[in-house]
Amino acid sequence: MSRPLSPQPEVVALLEARHGNAFGFLGCHTLDDGRKVARTFQPSARRAWFWPEGAAAGIEAEKSHHYGLFDLEIDPAHAHGRYEWEYENFEGGHWRTPDPYAFRPLLGDQDMYFFREGTHRRLYDCLGAHPDEIDGISGIRFAVWAPNARRVSVVGDFNNWDGRVHPMRLRIESGIWEIFIPSIPAGTHYKFELLSSEGHLLTKSDPFAFFSQHGTLTASLAYDLGRYTWGDSAWMQARASRHLYSHPMSIYEVHPGSWKRVPADNNRWQSWLEMADELIPYVKNLGFTHLELMGVAEHPFDGSWGYQVTGYYAPTSRYGTPDEFRAFVDRCHQNGLGVILDWVPGHFPKDAHGLARFDGTALFEHADPRQGEHQDWGTLIFNYGRNEVRNFLVANALFWLREYHIDGLRVDAVASMLYLDYSRNEGEWVPNAFGGRENLDAIAFMRELNRVCYEEHPGTTIVAEESTAWPGVSKPIDSGGLGFGFKWNMGWMNDSLRYVAHDPVHRKYHHGEATFSMLYAYDENFILVLSHDEVVHGKGSMINKMPGDRWQKFANLRMFYAWMWAHPGKKLLFMGGEFGQWNEWSHERSLDWHLFLGAEHAGLQKLVATLNELYTSRPALHALCHQPGGFEWLDANDADGSLFPFVRTGPDGERIYIVVNATPVPRKAYRLGVADAGAYRELLNTDAIEFGGSNVRNAPLLLTTETPWQNQPRSLVVDIPPLGAVYLARP
Repeated sequence: MSRPLSPQPEVVALLEARHGNAFGFLGCHTLDDGRKVARTFQPSARRAWFWPEGAAAGIEAEKSHHYGLFDLEIDPAHAHGRYEWEYENFEGGHWRTPDPYAFRPLLGDQDMYFFREGTHRRLYDCLGAHPDEIDGISGIRFAVWAPNARRVSVVGDFNNWDGRVHPMRLRIESGIWEIFIPSIPAGTHYKFELLSSEGHLLTKSDPFAFFSQHGTLTASLAYDLGRYTWGDSAWMQARASRHLYSHPMSIYEVHPGSWKRVPADNNRWQSWLEMADELIPYVKNLGFTHLELMGVAEHPFDGSWGYQVTGYYAPTSRYGTPDEFRAFVDRCHQNGLGVILDWVPGHFPKDAHGLARFDGTALFEHADPRQGEHQDWGTLIFNYGRNEVRNFLVANALFWLREYHIDGLRVDAVASMLYLDYSRNEGEWVPNAFGGRENLDAIAFMRELNRVCYEEHPGTTIVAEESTAWPGVSKPIDSGGLGFGFKWNMGWMNDSLRYVAHDPVHRKYHHGEATFSMLYAYDENFILVLSHDEVVHGKGSMINKMPGDRWQKFANLRMFYAWMWAHPGKKLLFMGGEFGQWNEWSHERSLDWHLFLGAEHAGLQKLVATLNELYTSRPALHALCHQPGGFEWLDANDADGSLFPFVRTGPDGERIYIVVNATPVPRKAYRLGVADAGAYRELLNTDAIEFGGSNVRNAPLLLTTETPWQNQPRSLVVDIPPLGAVYLARP
């Protein structure tokens, strides 16, 4: 009697889902005695037939195990040719498919070399799930990095989520597991099932999934990114040659799930397509140049606002499909709006389906909790010293810039990445190789990130949310900097909000809080930010930060915005701030759009639109934001009057004079020093009736006198409104 076609130990290993080399067992193989055998495992089949290419009929295989293992001896001529399996299920239905175990290795040596080296810039083309055609056969190509797993399988709707059916091939040289599964379509739900080295069974979402479920449903979806046709070529061509530092940048920060919900439909989120119809024209009419979007990458918990990411390559399915998000970005570009995404490479959540202990070991994170865990947030920290992890993140940044035409990434929580002792007590952190607190691996990662992104995508920008005095965050790498394009100006934000929160009668004692920012205004390429962080967790809305009665609150906020837009630096305002929302922001509800019934709110909104129009159209207000020649104090020391006169100058010599009055007392006949003789007019007065003010205005034309003042050769006599600001310029 001949020996059995399938050795019992391997059969048992397969049935117990611990076979680590399925490609050495399933498919066609040569036995020790020279016989050729074909094997397949299909638990849902009652019968199976082997169909060699060109055969008139299939050859029925023996069911050698009742759980669904079929094998048969085959003609040697068929051992290396193309073939299919036909199955009959227990209800009598039939289906045919090529054998996944008949396909050659998928990834090339070069792909694996660059991955191990940490320099594969299109890593997402290799790993993940890709609808593909191999040897004329359609299916999905899967690959996942799990070097310490004993066995990895693809599970999904197509195999009843049974990890025994589609075990993957291990590429030992890279730790990548791969398989091509024919005859399954795009849109397939799937995960990876892993057997850890300790024998624990794990079910993980795909780290490279292009689309995923969210919330309690966490399957990945195979998605074809090759179908969308872009219509923003004019924008993309212009972007590549745009000089960001001399161009205006006024950013409207948006949480898509709470900008405007749909009350008539169970208060649901708007879709990307609905936002394209409503959000884009709204932001364009307000004159902003960019949208910054929170929470685009897939995240399971709404309350994280998108800052605890599980799907780094997947736009959240909350608002639509990946191509619908592309259509939203496309529409933004066609309407002259840039798009910036919040990006979170500093940490990730511990959700069981995510990156945490992905193959049963600390793969993406540090094993030592003193290095690998954020105590404040209950999240895990990426191991930036590991080539493959660094590659995962850099390739992800490139992915958003390339595949979604994103114009910039705002990198969250940079300070937490820079310092090994961030929010840690003595003994709770591990010093670097030189005994210091700087995270050298994270610094190297950030420099590589910025260098590669600017090399491959000129005209885009990477922005650091960094709250410490780390030097050179936005300085060039070859000058010792980190290489970011811009840095959020958290110092200006803290000092300015603290200043305007004081009762005006006390502001003269805090004058330095308002002028201090100009001492370091050119140390970095700054963006002035009034972000979502300032209107949550009991901090109050922007309007409620202002002191005084209702009239004074609105006047203060109008004054403050005019001051911000005149201050050197790009601008960012969180949604709702433009019309003075009273309530603190909540991700669970819409903005308070009903407030537009009040004239003060509409006036504040009109002021923001006017500020943006002036800022974007007048080079004096934006072209030299990052150079000392664009700003000059006329008097920085009028603490008793709480007055702040200064001048902004453009590259063409245009001058715009600004006076801010931080008290409720009108300043009649205020003498303002100017350089040029002639007539001047108001470009802006925050106390104008159309903005909701009391209309303390100046004459249509103001004429200079030859009286020198404030170190200027001439002067004007102007009226400065209470809690207001005026912009003045030559006609």
